This record gives sequence, structure tokens and C-alpha cells, in this order.
Amino acid sequence: MVWGIFIAFVLVMLFLDLAVFNRKAHEIKTKEASIFTSIWVGIALLFSGVIYWLFSNGMVENPTQLSAETATLKYITGYLIELSLSIDNVFVIAVIFNSFAIPAKYQHRVLFWGILGAIVFRALMILFGVALINKFDWIVYVFGVFLLFTAYKMATSSDTDFNPKNSKVYKYIRKVFPITHKIDGENFFIKRMGVKAATPLFIALLIIELTDILFALDSIPAILAITADPFIVFSSNILAILGLRSMYFLISRMLQKFRYINYSLVAILSFVGIKMLISHHVEIPEWLSLTVIALALLGGVLASVYIPTTNDELPTQDLPK
Repeated sequence: MVWGIFIAFVLVMLFLDLAVFNRKAHEIKTKEASIFTSIWVGIALLFSGVIYWLFSNGMVENPTQLSAETATLKYITGYLIELSLSIDNVFVIAVIFNSFAIPAKYQHRVLFWGILGAIVFRALMILFGVALINKFDWIVYVFGVFLLFTAYKMATSSDTDFNPKNSKVYKYIRKVFPITHKIDGENFFIKRMGVKAATPLFIALLIIELTDILFALDSIPAILAITADPFIVFSSNILAILGLRSMYFLISRMLQKFRYINYSLVAILSFVGIKMLISHHVEIPEWLSLTVIALALLGGVLASVYIPTTNDELPTQDLPK
């Protein structure tokens, strides 16, 4: 019943988002993005009280025998991890929209369907990941090494080299779908000379969907390092994803200012990777995990604000205005 109520809540919020608040295509301004980002973050933090209530009253399955206090801390920690890793996703989305020249007023529609698909795929990956951890204890070592490798790749590579039109995904899509460079309102497909062709909106949607699956390969193991409780993993992950749309319109305009946030993500992935590798030998308290993640995020923000920008750090990609 609890799972059903939560999923119903998510569906209602998605319906209100598309059919009420964004029924007409329009450009999401910074003020509107700030309001909705605050609302989504507020809902996610208030949901920690729901987690406490559910676990204190035994209203959800509790295979790992978590106390209500521990479950709440694990939920907040998992939510912060997913929220912080979404920042890297924001940059890639910005580059995709810029590459395909998606008008600002149609970007929300693309993101809406992209987020809807991400919810489905992440739910499947969470169920699969939880099942693996519960069945094979040694899989935590695989996840731990993978997260450390991801942190290393993130620290030594640059997302500014990413060009969607040069990707194998885009080249494959061109072979499968007839493509037009014409944008016809919010339509994903239009007919040209009797042939249905995919518009840039649909191409951007597919690439965003596939890149989100790649990002989930990092974020799902990261949150599984905090807890293997399926409801905590699912709810924290989905609530972070739901807030990604408004966060995109808020943060994409400030990406140049938060140039050191990437190091925060490296630190977070490294920490959770190490936590997984030593999980069978050393138990790290939940308050310590939450503190490390919060300090890593705060450090990246403060470094971006107070360390002067040099010419070498100027971005090479044009981001949405």
C-alpha cells in the first residue's frame, strides 16, 4: 500500500506539472525555476518525516532492521547523493539542448518525458541492484571499485569535449529514424513528403534518456553504498529526479560559476566507493556519511565563489542563456 501511495503521488505531481503548471509552452525564467526547485527540495526534505513515521510504525518492509532514526538519516544522505550527482547531468543536458538548438520554451517538454523515462529505468535498476546486493555479498566490492574508477575518470576528463552529434548514439538514430532539422512547435515527429521524420526535440529526448541511464550506473551504486532498503533507495532517487527539471533551468544558467563542483562529485563518489569496499569490516556511522557529503558539496560551492577565475578555466562550450 505504501509503495502504491508513493507511486500515485509521483504520478499526480507529474500530471500537475505537465497539464496545469506547464500546460502552455513557455521559457522557464530563473524566478520560476527557483520557486519550483525550492518546492521540490522542500517536499523531499519533508518526506524524511514520512520515512521516520513509516519505519517507527512498521508500515514498510524492513529487511535490514533499520531504526526510524537510522532510516531517516539514510534517506537524507541518499537524497543528497542523488541531488549532487544530478548536477553533472545538468551540464550534459545543457550541451545537448545547445547542440540541437532546442528553443528554451520547448525544453521543459523534452525534460518532462525524459524524466518520466528515467523514473521507469531507474526503478528497474534499483530493484536489480538491491536484489544483487541481497543475494551476493561480494557485489559491494564490484560497486565500490566501479565508483572509484568513475571518480578517477571524472577527475581526469572534461565534459567540455562532449558533442552529441559526434556520438555513436546520434549516428545510430539517424540510421533508424528519418530526421529533420526543422522544429515544429512541441512535436516530436512531423510529416515531410509523406514520411514521418523525427524533429530535434525527439533526438534530444532520446540522447538525454540514454545519457541518464549512463549516469544511473554511477548514482544507483552510490546510494546502495548507503542502504539496500528498497523503499529508501527508490523514494530518495525518484524525488531527486523529479526536482531535476526545475534544477536544470536554475543551475544551467550558473554552471560557469560552479566550476569546482565537479571536485565535490569526485570526493563524494570516492567516499562512497571506499565505504563499500570496507563495509564488511568497518561500519561508518550515518551521521558521518551525511557530514562528509554535505561538506564536499559546500566546499565545491565555496571554492567556486571565492577562488578567482583564470583564463584557462573559461568554458569552451556555449551554454543556454
